[in-house]
Amino acid sequence: MSTPAERASAPPGEAAFDTLSTAALLRLLHLVSPALPIGAYAYSQGLEFAVQAGWVHDEASTYDWLRGLAWRALGSLDLPVLLRLVRAWEVDDRAAVQYWNERLLASRETRELRAEDLHLGSALIRVLTGLDVRDARGLAGTSLSFAAAFALAAVRWNIGARETLAGYLWSWTENQMLAAIKLVPLGQSCGQRLLQRMIEEMPQLLDRALATTDERIGSATVSQVLASALHETQYTRLFRS
Repeated sequence: MSTPAERASAPPGEAAFDTLSTAALLRLLHLVSPALPIGAYAYSQGLEFAVQAGWVHDEASTYDWLRGLAWRALGSLDLPVLLRLVRAWEVDDRAAVQYWNERLLASRETRELRAEDLHLGSALIRVLTGLDVRDARGLAGTSLSFAAAFALAAVRWNIGARETLAGYLWSWTENQMLAAIKLVPLGQSCGQRLLQRMIEEMPQLLDRALATTDERIGSATVSQVLASALHETQYTRLFRS
């Protein structure tokens, strides 16, 4: 008998973008909009301490920080798990949803990062419940990661798997960039240059995430983990992580 992990794994070679309908595209834009009331703007994921410590201090160091997290955390952990959550929701495999949700939460290495994930997941479920998305109401009050809630919305709104991953990656990048503009600080033009550089790498990130096998899922972001842990005791803070 196959395991939940095996049942939710992506078919090999699936890398091409699905063709989105206009309705699905608009739903994806809705899902990744900064106007979505989930509170993502309140989190920097360790960036606030990294700025205070001088690790991130200008455009070049901001790019190095974001690129490192994108390749060694988002691209190697969050996106591959998100893909498996999408596959699990597509066939209503609740055991697989639970497996990958718990695996992702177990990979959050500090209290702040785990609390952020749970808060965003809970907030998104509340939004989806208000929009009458199927299965959302029954998930209220559960320990659901943001990726699990995001995957549910994408599947119920008929958004393709690759586009779902692209939207999740874009949302994370935009939120981190807005945090960097406030914290470093960076100008708006500098922020747009950095977004452009990150966008150029996103197709490769998505390709790798789609091809990642179960045993290679994981993150290696020591600096972020240290920054997140130290942020918990930082004297003055603008962000919750």
